[in-house]
Amino acid sequence: MKVLALILWTGALLVGHVSCQNVASSLEGSPDPDSTGAPVEEEDPFFKVPVNKLAAAISNFGYDLYRQRSSTNPTTNVLLSPLSIATALSGLSLGAEQRTESTIHRALYYDLISNPDIHSTYKELLATVTAPQKNFKSASRVVFERKLRIKSSFVAPLEKSYGTRPRILTGNPRVDLQEINNWVQAQMKGKIARSTREVPSGISILLLGVAHFKGQWVTKFDPRKTSLQDFHLDEERTVKVPMMSDPKAILRYGLDSDLNCKIAQLPLAGSMSIIFFLPMKVTQNLTMIEESLTSEFIHDIDRELKTVQAVLSIPKLKLSYDGEVTKSLQEIKLQSLFDSPDFSKITGKPVKLTQVEHRAGFEWNEDGAGASPSPGLQPARLTFPLDYHLNQPFIFVLRDTDTGALLFIGKILDPRST
Repeated sequence: MKVLALILWTGALLVGHVSCQNVASSLEGSPDPDSTGAPVEEEDPFFKVPVNKLAAAISNFGYDLYRQRSSTNPTTNVLLSPLSIATALSGLSLGAEQRTESTIHRALYYDLISNPDIHSTYKELLATVTAPQKNFKSASRVVFERKLRIKSSFVAPLEKSYGTRPRILTGNPRVDLQEINNWVQAQMKGKIARSTREVPSGISILLLGVAHFKGQWVTKFDPRKTSLQDFHLDEERTVKVPMMSDPKAILRYGLDSDLNCKIAQLPLAGSMSIIFFLPMKVTQNLTMIEESLTSEFIHDIDRELKTVQAVLSIPKLKLSYDGEVTKSLQEIKLQSLFDSPDFSKITGKPVKLTQVEHRAGFEWNEDGAGASPSPGLQPARLTFPLDYHLNQPFIFVLRDTDTGALLFIGKILDPRST
């Protein structure tokens, strides 16, 4: 967990953070005082709510998965909606015996929370983050090899808590692809393009996580102020991209001296927000920022950033991803699911996880709920005007304010890449 201290200094908000407590203690609660009688920090009341605690756990899984994806794709954009993948894994765990279930639960950080009914809490979490006003859609599916007999004792709780039924492949790649595409189209209301990648032969268990988000800012941008501007890929290369601008934007801001980056948060309709991490230098490696990302750190940022007025520019984005995350999951504690798992609660035949696919779409433009900021927002008075221009590589985190859940995370090295 990170503790943030903010001070007003020469016209900028300075954020310093120090490590004080690990993820386990912040999710499980405060440990007992040590033998010296030293005071122990109490658990944040936000994480005492079961649905928030669960959201923190699977979000930490999401940050792990993002870090793995980013490290294997150091020169390209990364777009990920970890919740949809976590949902597929959590649903699959209903069919796992103790050893395999523990493997999945450790990856999802369930072993750090005490909740007698995680799956019913997950149902509550999904209902909250996919409420119509949030403009966020997420769905998952478990697909099995052809002619497999699945136990009803697995199907019923999967449908009850996760709102999905497993699918049995036909063995015809064209028919199976069409059926999966139709399911994705129905779940995402046609917002995600149909995939052209055939379902490979030899599938035993296929997990599919899909998500889509189109943001609506609390304060909309004026389309007349959108123009082609420079985006600095590095010190030498620039490209022209459509940039939205607001000379009097109201946002929440902090300067992190340890990570050497400027942090800004913009509110979205439906109790959502996007947090941006913008390095001070275009050549700065993003790894240090990525390594700091946890549910607790993001929660502290949400509490500590200060409202300011700034000259803001941000690229219009429309990104998509359609591919596998199989290798990334194998690298984060889940290799045994692909080797010799025990899914005997699903079927009497030995089966194992073969492939995990992810499809995601994400976009924002000038659209917003209103033309002016809320009257209750009083920006801090700064000594110097504040500029915040996302005109170089940055990281963004889409977060549900109600639960703290990580819904989307992206590394944008080139906004032109869709």
